[in-house]
Amino acid sequence: MAPPILKLDDIFLSFGGAPLLAGAALQVEPGDKICLVGRNGSGKSTLLKIAAGLVEAQSGEVFRHPSSTVRYLEQAPDFAGFSTVQAYAEAGLGPGDDPYRVTYLLSHLGLTGEEDPSTLSGGESRRAALARVLAPEPDILLLDEPTNHLDLPTIEWLEGELQKTRSALVLISHDRRFLEKVSTATVWLDRGASRRLDRGFAHFEAWRDQVLEAEELEQHKLGKAIEREEHWLRYGVTARRKRNMRRLGELQTMRSQYRGHKGPQGTVQATVSDAQESGKLVIEAEKITKSFGDRAIVTPFSIRVHRGDCIGLVGPNGAGKTTLLKMLTGQLSPDSGTIKLGTNLEIATLDQKREDLDPEDTLANYLTDGRGENLLVNGEQRHVTGYMKEFLFQPEQARTPIRSLSGGERARLMLARILSRPANLLILDEPTNDLDIETLDLLQEIVAGFPGTVILVSHDRDFLDRTVTSTIAPAVPDAPDGRWIEYAGGYTDMLAQRRGALEERRKAEKAAEKPKAQETTASGAASKSKLSFKQKFALDNLPKEMAKAEAEIAKRELVMADPNLFTRDPAAFNRLASEMEKLRVSLTKMEEEWLELEMLREELEG
Repeated sequence: MAPPILKLDDIFLSFGGAPLLAGAALQVEPGDKICLVGRNGSGKSTLLKIAAGLVEAQSGEVFRHPSSTVRYLEQAPDFAGFSTVQAYAEAGLGPGDDPYRVTYLLSHLGLTGEEDPSTLSGGESRRAALARVLAPEPDILLLDEPTNHLDLPTIEWLEGELQKTRSALVLISHDRRFLEKVSTATVWLDRGASRRLDRGFAHFEAWRDQVLEAEELEQHKLGKAIEREEHWLRYGVTARRKRNMRRLGELQTMRSQYRGHKGPQGTVQATVSDAQESGKLVIEAEKITKSFGDRAIVTPFSIRVHRGDCIGLVGPNGAGKTTLLKMLTGQLSPDSGTIKLGTNLEIATLDQKREDLDPEDTLANYLTDGRGENLLVNGEQRHVTGYMKEFLFQPEQARTPIRSLSGGERARLMLARILSRPANLLILDEPTNDLDIETLDLLQEIVAGFPGTVILVSHDRDFLDRTVTSTIAPAVPDAPDGRWIEYAGGYTDMLAQRRGALEERRKAEKAAEKPKAQETTASGAASKSKLSFKQKFALDNLPKEMAKAEAEIAKRELVMADPNLFTRDPAAFNRLASEMEKLRVSLTKMEEEWLELEMLREELEG
């Protein structure tokens, strides 16, 4: 076993009340890909900051190998002093690191590098920060929610990068599919302590349930042992008129352990408030379009949404998902076409930007709309503190300003509010952002069992697969052109249907080309029974030309392998890249021509 390059042992940290971390540990060896999981507020981000050296533990051992490089993905990047994104990302490089990595990463993350950092959106800031930490290929990479604000194509690209990186990884994410594909080990942070499973996240939930069941059984056994000892204390000691001080001491210890046991944090308990049933037809859109300037966001698109449907909207950032969503719900008028909304609609909306939250408002005031201490849930008057408990908020937080909440707590608060309102149409724009896995489970159950209609925008593939009945996606995923298609089923079903459609199109194209090829071959065969001199010359000469092209490509690849070439002579680097591209195109054409001639020769000779 390789020695650890990072080790945290018996970490203790408290901010005044109950300890946030008490005996937490984390060990990272070269090549590890560890996911750090736990409830919101369990201390995951704090433990990661201790590993990065940004927060100091009150006690415990922290060891980082002196020669190891560490990079930490910041939640809120500091762009002060940088005029461009390129300059900010390159500042993360160390001596000897390849600057071309920054250019490569920025381009794949949808940035040019020339952007002014002060004008970046939240998602663009996240991408710039990712480029900065990934570019140096450090020994240890600490990533806190790397997929936040990324669209699906970028998340899938990032998965590939992390799977092949040589860096050891410790990552926090609430994206199940992402964790399953990237991680090879799991550290579970629970009630201040940590447990490690040397398997990826796909095996975590079954293991966690086993651990909690065993813990519950042990606690039950301890309770029974205390009952036996108390029976002995009442009858055995009295009968013998003798005190066994050691046994009494053991009983007091067991009582202390039983009382001091802190069980796992509860789960959110919630249901959607009942509303009057909507009409059977909820939304009917007929050939709707929308453009901004010369750019088409939606070209003629039609859909009928019925009561009980759960529809997912997916696509890259900027494709127009939110625009299409606003058109379907009547918030935005189409340029052409018609939108008809059904009868008796009561809409509840969860906005991904959390714009509905006033940071100075209190939790109680936000939930009750400032109408005192009670709110109406499913026709029943509920005290706000009792309702808050169902969403894991403490009664003392009722007067807490919203600005003091974490991202996950804000997401839970908004969820609590919309679920208290009667609704038969739920509009959820990125509802999974910042939610922990247990709360995600509940949200999935709510959405899947909701008797009304749901339209949701999400980049969480697992959530889509578990909830939606159909998926709307751009017809051209890599370069959206305003055309949208509705696919039956979830995200995985949509991918399978796309692959099937692509294969069918290729088969149709081949079938259309075959009669032409046969006709050409037949006419050629009628006029001659052997290859022409020009065809025979090409068949003999093409392998030599292909070998020459392959040698030229290899020669340029060898020169471009120099990690300092781009820094030293960017013009030469770009020229070589352009030449290689032309050579590859030429090589492909020669290979296709040779293959056609070889097939023709075999046919004539056979």
